[in-house]
Amino acid sequence: MVHKIISLRTLFLALFIGLVSLAPTPAKAQIAVGISIRIAPPAIPVYVQPACPVEGYLWTPGYWAYGDAGYYWVPGVWIAPPRVGVLWTPGYWGWGGGIYAWHAGYWGPHIGFYGGVNYGFGYGGVGFVGGEWRGGRFAYNTAVVNVNTTVVRNVYVNKTVIVNNTNRAAFNGGPGGIAAQPNQAEIAASRESHIQPTSAQISNQHMASTNRANFASENHGRPATAAMSRVNAREANQQARIAQGVKSGQLTPGETSHLENKEAHISNEVHNDRAANGGKLTPQEKAQVNHQQNAASKQIYNDKHNARTDKPVQERNEEHKPR
Repeated sequence: MVHKIISLRTLFLALFIGLVSLAPTPAKAQIAVGISIRIAPPAIPVYVQPACPVEGYLWTPGYWAYGDAGYYWVPGVWIAPPRVGVLWTPGYWGWGGGIYAWHAGYWGPHIGFYGGVNYGFGYGGVGFVGGEWRGGRFAYNTAVVNVNTTVVRNVYVNKTVIVNNTNRAAFNGGPGGIAAQPNQAEIAASRESHIQPTSAQISNQHMASTNRANFASENHGRPATAAMSRVNAREANQQARIAQGVKSGQLTPGETSHLENKEAHISNEVHNDRAANGGKLTPQEKAQVNHQQNAASKQIYNDKHNARTDKPVQERNEEHKPR
């Protein structure tokens, strides 16, 4: 038995070293040891980005992770960065040596190489055009990202940076993969000092791994909760219901805006309460938040089941139904 374990470890090490030798130089340090498989991840799903809940939060795109039961979707989410001035370089799957290996994401002063994968919302395959740091504040490009301007006011519009990349492949290299190599700026970014994913990001992936609905074997590449505004189970559920209502046409644009504003107000209130109490909510504040979320949940249900609909969306959905 011991001999067998050692042999397996030796085999894995050999595969890993072979993969590293084939990977682009700046990506080598990002490869996460222990995750290598022979099945390509599903395509990146198309989904609605929830509105930024708190000024200063940055978007971290959703991605396919791998567990004991196969690939599972980790929802995209707005995250508080570890410090001012850093940006998130998403992780990506890379093919080499006959296997797919995960290249972990990181925080840093500049965007590095992420395989050319089109994650959307400013991450079109190269760099990030969804916003920028201006001094100690982050400014959001509302031509690319979804921002509730009643909560977030530090915004601008720049449509010239939009990249029309329709390739939804989730991996770099190999059959059907993206043929992209790091440019000089990305190589330079890979050599900078990096910060690992925050505890909220780790929690987000852990929660995703415990929900069977996130697994590709269950959702066939179309996760029901593809994105959420914050790492919070209750709020994630509310956001998923709103997104589903938008997709189905059950929610009109006016109803959607009203519900998003309500959720943003609750999120902002929680943020302010936590800031005033050392990062925690008092029992009274928790009860108040629960009461507000109950009211929002009821409003979502009522708006989705009244007679008002977004007819253009419903008509498009009807056109695309399989016959």
